[in-house]
Amino acid sequence: MSNAVSALAGASYDGFARIEDQGLHGMITLRGDLASKEVKAAVKSATGLGMPGQRQALSGKDTAALWMSPDELLLMCPYGDVAAVIEKIETALAGQHFLAVNVSDARTFLRISGAGAREVLAKVCPVDLSPEAFTPGMFRRTRMAQVPAAFWLDEAGAFHLICFRSIADYAFNLLKTSAKPGGEVGYFA
Repeated sequence: MSNAVSALAGASYDGFARIEDQGLHGMITLRGDLASKEVKAAVKSATGLGMPGQRQALSGKDTAALWMSPDELLLMCPYGDVAAVIEKIETALAGQHFLAVNVSDARTFLRISGAGAREVLAKVCPVDLSPEAFTPGMFRRTRMAQVPAAFWLDEAGAFHLICFRSIADYAFNLLKTSAKPGGEVGYFA
C-alpha cells in the first residue's frame, strides 16, 4: 500500500507574497438540500460549523465549510478523519437524498499570504479583490488564468486556494510568477 503525499511536496515560494503548499487535507463534497435542517445538522456535526451562506467560507480549528453551489458544499477536515466524517454524515442523513464523497486526493491546497497576497491573485483571477469588495469569509469559484480554482480570505488576510491536483504544478508556478519581486503593480497599496 502506498502512502499519500501532497502533489507539491511542501513547496513554498517567497516573493512579494508567500505561496505555500498546505499538504494533505481531508475534503468532502457534500451535495443535497442545503436549506434542510438535516443537512445543516450534519454539517454542524461533521465540522463544528454552521451552514455557510452563498459565496461564503466558514473556518474552524482544522475544519471548514465552503459554499460551492446552491446544492453543494466542500467540507474540510484533517486528512485522516475523512472516513469517520463521511460515516457521521451518512448516519445523520440516512433516508435523505444526498451525496458525500471523499475528494481529498483529487485536490491541492495552497496558502497565499503577505502584504501582496491580494495583488498576486488579482493578477491571475477575474475577481474584484479590493479590500472593500472581497472581505474575510468570502469565497469564490473562478478561473485562475486558464484553470478552475476556488479561494477564500481568512481573518488574518491570507488566501486559501483549492485546485485540482492534476494542475498543482501549473497553479503553483503561476502564483509564483505572479509573486516575483519587481512584479508588484501596487494597486492595493
